[in-house]
Amino acid sequence: MASEIDHPQSWYAATAHHLPPCPALAGTVKADVCVIGGGYTGLSAALHMAEAGLDVVLLEATRLGSGASGRNGGQIHSGQRRDQDWLESHVGLDDAKALWRLAEDAKAFLHALIARHRIDCDVRPGLIVADHKPAYVAHSHAYARRLREVYGYPHATPLSREELRALVGTDVYHGGMIDHGAGHLHPLNLALGLARAAQGAGARLFEQSRALRIEESAKVRVVTAQGAVEADWVLECGDGLQDGLDRRVDNYVMPIANYIAATEPLGARARDIIANDAAVADSRFVVNYYRLSGDGRLLFGGGESYTRRLRPSPGAFVRPYMLRIFPQLADVRIDYGWGGILGITMTRMPFVRRLSSRVLTAAGYSGQGVMLAPYFGKLLGEAVKGQLGEFDLLERLPVPAFPGGPLMRWPLLVAGLSYYALRDRL
Repeated sequence: MASEIDHPQSWYAATAHHLPPCPALAGTVKADVCVIGGGYTGLSAALHMAEAGLDVVLLEATRLGSGASGRNGGQIHSGQRRDQDWLESHVGLDDAKALWRLAEDAKAFLHALIARHRIDCDVRPGLIVADHKPAYVAHSHAYARRLREVYGYPHATPLSREELRALVGTDVYHGGMIDHGAGHLHPLNLALGLARAAQGAGARLFEQSRALRIEESAKVRVVTAQGAVEADWVLECGDGLQDGLDRRVDNYVMPIANYIAATEPLGARARDIIANDAAVADSRFVVNYYRLSGDGRLLFGGGESYTRRLRPSPGAFVRPYMLRIFPQLADVRIDYGWGGILGITMTRMPFVRRLSSRVLTAAGYSGQGVMLAPYFGKLLGEAVKGQLGEFDLLERLPVPAFPGGPLMRWPLLVAGLSYYALRDRL
């Protein structure tokens, strides 16, 4: 097994199919395209452009997959981060349907990508949406019906309180739905599999090579501490971790931290927690999301922090959230705890833009990146080649800038998110 340096001490890192470290960039190199960020978006963009014959250089600040792509909950949701009701009211039915089709294409693309490159990332079907308030259940049931009747999606099934309780070993939920077309996977192994495929296609990948600034003239120049890349195009794919690199993105995408704990293996108790091996996400503003690992642990995500620094004891931080849902696990040991930084937008819709004639970005997935980001990486590559159909659709999404400017943007974000998180507890 290769070095785990700069990957957190997570269950993912402990069970990952690690790659040998890539070199740091030294000196000036030339390329057709420079990709900033070694997560799902950047790696998929590098892979697909290299397969198309472009000379691609990718810069990763630490290790490939060490950001949100290698630390998230591993859940494959259907649709966009906001539901179709919200989309219909904000972009109209036609664009809402187009965005649903795009998301379904992204899901199919992810599964095809995994199969084509034989990425061993433990893909499993099923995702339960669990309502923590009685008033939410009627909407969940109506939404499942609307997906079937208006969007032609037959895989979402309403769940009563009793049906949900038979699947998830807790009494805190009042009903919800199960999406048989969604699922979950090992996120770090997905990222590393994409990296392996991109290398095989001829992309040049550099680690420990943080992009410090972007200089635009006849060519675009990306400068690191020990070198630079001169390219015709630059793709900014750093999401929440590129905060500070480009104000044109910082105005719209801001970082927050999520946390996950992994229990010891639960043995026979695992099926008392989740009977059908589906992933679960609840309806809270600060979502609780969880699933069983391949070796029978509960991987439980809960809690956020609105700083650029991760908490020092993430397992202890997540444990109370877990016990509110599963008090019967009070005697269970936490073996791993980790946090990660993700990018969010004001509307929780992705920020996909042409920042200039030669610089493109896709970021701000707001928790929906496992399914969307690999596809959006492909779309960025197609945009470089002049194919802008779906890129133009995404550019129309309503994603306003965060208010407050460089000085007040961060405290206003903290105040707003803290208010909604507190209200959610009432």
